[in-house]
Amino acid sequence: MSLHLFDSATRDLRAFVPLRDDEVGIYVCGATVQGSPHIGHMRMAVAFDVLVRWLRRSGYAVTLVRNVTDIDDKILARSAEAGVPWWAWAQRHEREFTAAYDALGVLPPTYEPRATGHVTEMVELMAQLVESGHAYVTGEGDVWFDVRSYPEYGALTNQRPEDLPPAADDLPTTGTDGTDDASAGDGAGLKRDPRDFALWKGVKPTDPATASWPTPYGRGRPGWHLECSAMAHRYLGDTFDIHGGGLDLRFPHHENEQAQSRAAGQGFARLWMHSAWVTQGGAKMSKSLGNSLMVGAILETTRPVVLRHALTAVHYRSMLEYTPETLHEAEATWNRLAGFVARAVDLVGAVPDAEVEVAPLPADFVTAMDDDLNVPAALAVVHEHVRRGNTALAGGDPVDVRAELVAVRGMLDVLGLDPARWETAETGSRAEGALDALVRAELDVRAQARAAKDWATADAVRNRLAAAGVVVEDSPTGARWSLAQDEEI
Repeated sequence: MSLHLFDSATRDLRAFVPLRDDEVGIYVCGATVQGSPHIGHMRMAVAFDVLVRWLRRSGYAVTLVRNVTDIDDKILARSAEAGVPWWAWAQRHEREFTAAYDALGVLPPTYEPRATGHVTEMVELMAQLVESGHAYVTGEGDVWFDVRSYPEYGALTNQRPEDLPPAADDLPTTGTDGTDDASAGDGAGLKRDPRDFALWKGVKPTDPATASWPTPYGRGRPGWHLECSAMAHRYLGDTFDIHGGGLDLRFPHHENEQAQSRAAGQGFARLWMHSAWVTQGGAKMSKSLGNSLMVGAILETTRPVVLRHALTAVHYRSMLEYTPETLHEAEATWNRLAGFVARAVDLVGAVPDAEVEVAPLPADFVTAMDDDLNVPAALAVVHEHVRRGNTALAGGDPVDVRAELVAVRGMLDVLGLDPARWETAETGSRAEGALDALVRAELDVRAQARAAKDWATADAVRNRLAAAGVVVEDSPTGARWSLAQDEEI
């Protein structure tokens, strides 16, 4: 069986055939950095990380583009509430997302463009749509996509245009009888249709001066949908293989992306994939419900690999119901997997990562992964090989133990759960923490000696640290340390 993926657009399982042999281009909608990451964000990130890992293990060269939305209404509103510049607010939370991705072993994308770095491409796409009659201007800086100009609008989500809700915006519309619908907005301009959505938003009195850019249609800032279309085209071209994101992005975001890109003559995404939500009590996890689970808070008491296992183990298209037992069950399962690997290594020695990366995978595992990334079925194969490995361990058979060790590590590596790699990462993290504690203890002794004008002791501490390859720099806020570069030692 070749790789089959569920296409959200056609709503069926399709054999995956890339646009170019042995190459795959993927665009995944990344974070809108309005706040800290929660496990709902990470569920999507981990799901597409598994896709990328499987494609690469299957022999494809993968280009993954995962954007950062660093300018939008929510970022402006929340930064204003906090009294922080919008760009500083966005950068702070972008760093938090990066730290969360790294902690959970999500591979870095090939490209991670920020919306604010691609305004030129957005203006070019918008101008193309205006000139071709698919978009229009209502006022200074306000540009709208004309939904009625694109007959296929609604195709992605299988909805009839007349059944779709109005686009969320601030402007009233011209009614079908020619009268104005003034139930919304401040009268800055009239939309032709309630469903028309913003490509560009004119400057509002409450907007920061730095949150707008000049265009032929007036100053303003980009609409959310325009951002992703422009960045996908910039890095992947007119047509690419897969567009992904969370299930909640299908409408209106992805529907609008597809409409504006195809109206501009692009093929855009050939296949759509959407990961399901994390739920609590059957309800989608969201800040509005007050039941968000922040990644940072969870990782204070839970190992990152355990959280990753919990997010990975459920099929990406199935809702993940999060309960107090979710992490306990994931930890118990992880301990069984890691325990086998540790015992096997004790008997036969460590297996080089390079060998694990190219070793043939069990056929049942390959079949499961080729069936729309059926991770639950794939994990069942992993556990069967762990049982075989434990039987071989009990019998003291090093040949079979090593074979099962390679198989188990290879399968788990595809899922980002290889215990040997996580052990190395966690050991490194613990070592860094221990080193920091030891160096800071020495710096405290040095600070006390300097305060007492005991220069001999202060110099001795600094010399001991230097001999160990630690560079100390004094600053107005205290001493800082770093490891010396090779040429400094």
